[in-house]
This record gives sequence, structure tokens and C-alpha cells, in this order.
Amino acid sequence: MTASTSPQPAEAADDWWREAVVYQVYVPSFADSDGDGMGDLRGVADRLGHLAGLGADAVWLTPFYPSPWADGGYDVSDYRDVDPRHGTLDDFRELLARAHALGLKVIVDIVPNHCSDRHPWFAEALASPPGSAARERFHFLDGRGPDGSEPPSDWQSKFGGGAWERTPDGQWYMHIFAAEQPDLNWENPEVAADFERTLRFWLDLGVDGFRVDVAHGLRKDLRQPLRDTRGNDAAPLNSPPQGDDHPFWDRDQVHEVYRHWRKILDSYEPPRIAVAEAGVSAARLPLYTRPDELHQAFNFFHLRCPWDAASFRGVIDTSLEGARSVGTLPTWVLSNHDVVRHATRYALPEGTDFTEWLAADGREPAPDHERGRRRARAAALLTLALPGTAYLYQGEELGLPEVADLPPGALRDPMWERTGHRQKGRDGCRVPLPWRKDGPSYGFGPGGSWLPQPEGWGAHSAEAQSGVEGSFLELYRTALRLRRGFRGSEGREGGGALEWLDAADGELAFRRGELLECRINLSDRPVPLPSGAVPLLTSEPAAYRHGDGTLAPDTAVWLDPSARDRAGGTGPSGYVN
Repeated sequence: MTASTSPQPAEAADDWWREAVVYQVYVPSFADSDGDGMGDLRGVADRLGHLAGLGADAVWLTPFYPSPWADGGYDVSDYRDVDPRHGTLDDFRELLARAHALGLKVIVDIVPNHCSDRHPWFAEALASPPGSAARERFHFLDGRGPDGSEPPSDWQSKFGGGAWERTPDGQWYMHIFAAEQPDLNWENPEVAADFERTLRFWLDLGVDGFRVDVAHGLRKDLRQPLRDTRGNDAAPLNSPPQGDDHPFWDRDQVHEVYRHWRKILDSYEPPRIAVAEAGVSAARLPLYTRPDELHQAFNFFHLRCPWDAASFRGVIDTSLEGARSVGTLPTWVLSNHDVVRHATRYALPEGTDFTEWLAADGREPAPDHERGRRRARAAALLTLALPGTAYLYQGEELGLPEVADLPPGALRDPMWERTGHRQKGRDGCRVPLPWRKDGPSYGFGPGGSWLPQPEGWGAHSAEAQSGVEGSFLELYRTALRLRRGFRGSEGREGGGALEWLDAADGELAFRRGELLECRINLSDRPVPLPSGAVPLLTSEPAAYRHGDGTLAPDTAVWLDPSARDRAGGTGPSGYVN
């Protein structure tokens, strides 16, 4: 059963992002059109029908710009072109045209915190003397100690090791991530002006918005002497920094950048949008989405929430309250290209150290894959029922697990080398998608794949699941089709309204107007459902047991609250009653 692919009504065009479903494409791993083992823009364009049929409103493309690929394309050497391994600008124009013809918006990544060490600016900086204008585009400082041989501070890289790299002439440059990713100096007007040119370049081509990488890291406090952080800057990716006055995370001055960007986005017709990747506290996150700044910010608190009803309710309430304080709606995300896939996270015991688990090739502790599968499906219904925008990571609609046993020789994440082979990094969630049950790279492309796919990967494929009642893919297709009917049902002024209902211990229950009631059982025992409940959709065929009127553990159900008085005593035969 497929969802409608018609565009949104014209009167809702400017607000399409408020309760959209955005599908994240990790370009290297989505689809390969030419058989070189690397995903490309033609491959994405050829598979856009999958996204439209799924019921997505927009596609977010990770970086496809020229890059030496020290960090999977997030080390950009040219912000206004396409890397040959991913295609050409004409390929991008064709992708954009096809997406818009299908009613899909297109969001592209922008990486403003750092560039590649192969960027012409950095090559010029290395060839120029200390104090030169070329070096002022970055953060070059003298070292500490009598001979300057110690780094300027103890700041740590997110990928392991220190955040300073020494140059042959003795100065040090800052890199929050890999050494091949020097941080740009956003105090320099040249940097701001060049990124304005980049924004306008892609906006003029017709993109509908941007995902802003490391949005909270652009401005730094480099006043001398530099403040040491004693390791408080090395929290995991997407995690908020410790403390309210960090020298390079979440500085108040970063909002000046986004106020200027918002004016640029609003100058286009229709206005374009931007979403921040900002690993900050719940109290600080709404600041990035004030009416004159960015439109949305990723909600990583939902992603990190333990499988517990009280914890989820706390995150949902805090997220809704924070978003409403600035007149917007939250985002919700369960997985992305930086974290262990949630079908596997939910299969592991609470408190598992994922770094250690990956280092053990996923063997200890042993995941309970059936439990992970149930919880991932239930979490999908919870997430898609909430007010706001849902961001889906490619493959979650197929129920893909983490590939934890990639061999060391295949690993490409810079964390692997920078941590002395202690952290495998993020490659396990980036393994190329399976499209077919068998054949070369399971339909990813006519050749192999840049990361090895596990044996039996085709059992998860879109081909294996399409039209199969009870599959992950059909659950998502049905959920997204139904979601189009109830999102925004409270009206523009009441958008985001959510009414909590009485629930059993370990259960969450809420209503969205008169069109949807969502119940999810996060406990280890069945919980009773209201008398006369009429299911619209269940996360498992046997989740709702009509005979005893209960909801099974680790399952969710969508009910029609207005139809209880018409319930006739027959339960659901599958997913839709």
C-alpha cells in the first residue's frame, strides 16, 4: 500500500517544514549508478520513487561536494561543485528536477565550521607567514612553552586526540574534528561573505533548504590566555558540552550568523528553510530556532532516550515546551549517519557502551534482535505520531541493524586511526543499502560497495519487503500515509497540541485532536486498552489482542478516538482495521 505523492497545497507551501517527513540520504551509501562502489547523485535520482512512495515530503542529501574524503565528504575542498565520484552539477540539476516533479523538497548539507586541508584557502595559509591575511581565515596560534612546542590549549578533537596540529613553521592550527578539517575563523568577514555566496549558489539552483553541520561550533573564544577545558569538550558526537561558557561550543555570538542567514533564506520566493545540527542543552536548543534565526534544530534528546515511558514523556514535554517558546515545533529523529542504528540500540541492554560493543564486533553483550525489531517498530509509530517534523535515516524503513563486525581493513571513519584503533567509529550505520534480494551489492549498484555488506543483507531489501504484510517497509508506508491525514489537524494556531491521556504503568498515551490516539507499551507486560478502541495501525500484527483488550509489551497502536462508539467487536486482521 503506497502513500499519495501529490505536493502540499499551495496555501501551505511556506509552512511545509512544520510537520514534514524528511528522509536523510547518506549519498555514498544510497545507490550507485555507475558500478564504482560509491553512491552518486544519479543513483539517488533513480531511487526517488522509493521516497515518494514511502510518503516522504523532502530529502536531505549529505555532502556530495569535492572532498579528499578524510571524513566521508564532511571535509569540503569546494563548496560550489560536485565531487566527480558523486557526479556532476548537471546530475544535481536533474536530481532536483525529478524530486520537485514528485513533490519532494530537497535539503542539502552545508559545512561551515571547517573545510578540507586541501581547500585552496588552507593551502594558501600554509604557504603564507604567521600573521598573514591568509592565516586569518583560520585559527593559527603560537604554541605554549619556551619553544612553542606545546599546543595552545588542552582542547580535544571529537575524533580523538588534541584539537591542535603543528605546522612546519611552528604555529598550530585548530581542528575540532580531524586534522584534515581545519576550523574556519568566523570572525573574519571573508569567511562570512564566502558562505553567503555558497548559500546563494545552491538557492539559485533551486534547493529548498540546508542542514547546517556543527551549527553550534562556528564562533570561538580565543582570547589569550586560552582557557583549558580539562576534557569537557570531548563528549560523544551530538552530545551537549558540559558547562554554560565553553570556549568553542554554543557561543552566544554564533546566533549573529544565523540571523543574517535567515534574511537570505527569507529573501527567496518561496522562503527556504534551514535545520541546525546543534549538540546543546535542552534549555539552549530553542535559541537556534527563534523567529529570526533557523527554522528547526535536531532533537538528539529523543534519539538518546532510554526505553522507558517516563523518560520519553519527559523528553517530549521538554521538546514541545522549548519549541513553543519560540513559536515553532520540534524535530524527532531516531537514527542518523553518526550513531548506532536504533534497531540495534534497542536490542542491547540499557547502559551498553557502544564503543566497547563495536570494538567487540557486536558480540558482547549479545543483542536481542527480536526485541530490537519490536521496539524499533513501536518507536517509529511513537515518533511519527508526535507534532513536528520527523527525520528518517535511510534504511530505517527497512529495519536495518548496525553492521558491527566490519573488518579493520574496511574501516574508513577517521576515529579508527585517531583513537589508535580503539574506536571503530560510525561505519557500521553507513553500510550501503540493499535494494534487491540478491545480485551484485544487493542492488546498491552494478558492482561492489565501498563498505562490505554482510551476508544475507538482501533479506532486508526493499524488494524483499515491498507488498509483504507485516514488513518494516509496509509499516512505514502505511504510517506515513495515515500521518498525512492528521498532521496539523489542530489548525495553525493550535499546531503542536498534544493531550496526554491516562495510561498504565510503563505506557504512554496521547491524543492529536479527534483524528489520532497513540498508545505505546514500553513495559514488559500487556497493558489494557480503552473499551471500544478502534485500531488504525499497530506496530505488530498481534500487538492488539482484541479478545482481552490489551496491548502487548514493546508495541504501539494508533487508534481512532472518534470511532469508539462505532466499534463493533472485531479486531484488526493486519495493520489496518
